[in-house]
Amino acid sequence: MALKTPAEIEQMRPAGRFIASVLTSLREYAQVGMTTNDLDAHAHRLIDEAGARSVYLGYHPSFGAVPYPGVLCTSVNDAALHGLPSDLVLQDGDVLSVDIAAEVEGWVADSALTFQLGTPTPEAQQLILTTERALAAGIAAAQPGARMGDVSAAIGRIGRQAGYGINADFGGHGVGRTMHEDPHVPNLGRAGTGERLKPGLVIAIEPWFMAGGDAYVVDPDGWTIRSADGSLTAHAEHTIAITKRGPVVLTARD
Repeated sequence: MALKTPAEIEQMRPAGRFIASVLTSLREYAQVGMTTNDLDAHAHRLIDEAGARSVYLGYHPSFGAVPYPGVLCTSVNDAALHGLPSDLVLQDGDVLSVDIAAEVEGWVADSALTFQLGTPTPEAQQLILTTERALAAGIAAAQPGARMGDVSAAIGRIGRQAGYGINADFGGHGVGRTMHEDPHVPNLGRAGTGERLKPGLVIAIEPWFMAGGDAYVVDPDGWTIRSADGSLTAHAEHTIAITKRGPVVLTARD
């Protein structure tokens, strides 16, 4: 776990602002009838214009069947995480998660949001809102001197109260010079347990909930994670820095 100095946290702000701007642009740009490849191309243009670098493109951990082919994760409906951009045409009512991480001036920021295209439905809107509430609760719990379990418990409490499926295998993580650093930030946990949160820790907090059960499956591509029962999913993420005065969201959107 690498702690950042106050000066280094300030140096991470441009990456956070850039990621926030890309997600805002994607939400405005996305339309029914587009493909997820269209969205990826739009994000790619923004990255190139800014002189930033995608940390997704070409990323190839052991579980991926191929190196990651895009700059976005585009996960639709029952796909919760790591959905590969493709020729999939977005339909009215689709629930879309877009997740992006990029490097700016040597520092990485990571963020995601979920929204519904076209006609809203109560089920999807409640799932999205609850996931955003869980993210806010996790951030509020990330106080200096608190423990990681406090963050995880705050997230899990919101999801469980709403009756949603939660799986702790994939969650948040440290962020800094690279996309994935220690520590792991689970979406389930027990308050008062885990490592102490210290000023200088920078983490991505990312709840993802399933409208059905806790189980998930992985597509043959090795990347796309789906709810095992085909239920809708939602995902929200911010990169935050823990400071002496409390958590600071580096990827806050206007």
